[in-house]
Amino acid sequence: MTEIYNGISVRSASLPDLERLVPLFDAYRVFYRQPSDPEGAARFLSERLGQLQSVVLLAEEPESGEAAGFTQLYPTFSSVSMKRSWILNDLYVSESFRGRRVGGMLLDAARQHAELTGAKGIALSTAPENVTAQKLYEGRGYRRDDEYLNYFLTL
Repeated sequence: MTEIYNGISVRSASLPDLERLVPLFDAYRVFYRQPSDPEGAARFLSERLGQLQSVVLLAEEPESGEAAGFTQLYPTFSSVSMKRSWILNDLYVSESFRGRRVGGMLLDAARQHAELTGAKGIALSTAPENVTAQKLYEGRGYRRDDEYLNYFLTL
């Protein structure tokens, strides 16, 4: 799934990429007003990747090896359609790479992954004030769900 566009490539990440993913993941969490916790981020990502519980797509600059951004997908299933779906839970682009279409490349790679796995679709959510992300998603064909109400039980 590696394509190079504008000097950036996107590929599936694995445990050896952990050192490069942790700063991006930690910055993503800080963006959502969580305290910085690189050790916790390393542990969390290591568990997800090591136990094959998620798919992480890594955008990078091949020449320098610098990580540009990532997206993390979690599998879920629909009993009604009897198909797999993916939850695009995380998407982050390093500030130094913004404006180079990295976010769009990550969304395209997520879509390609979902299609290759025969998925029904991809679900995502974002903060209401994250208008930049909303425009990116809508520009890639994502539609706001007005059909269902979503609930969450905090434990």
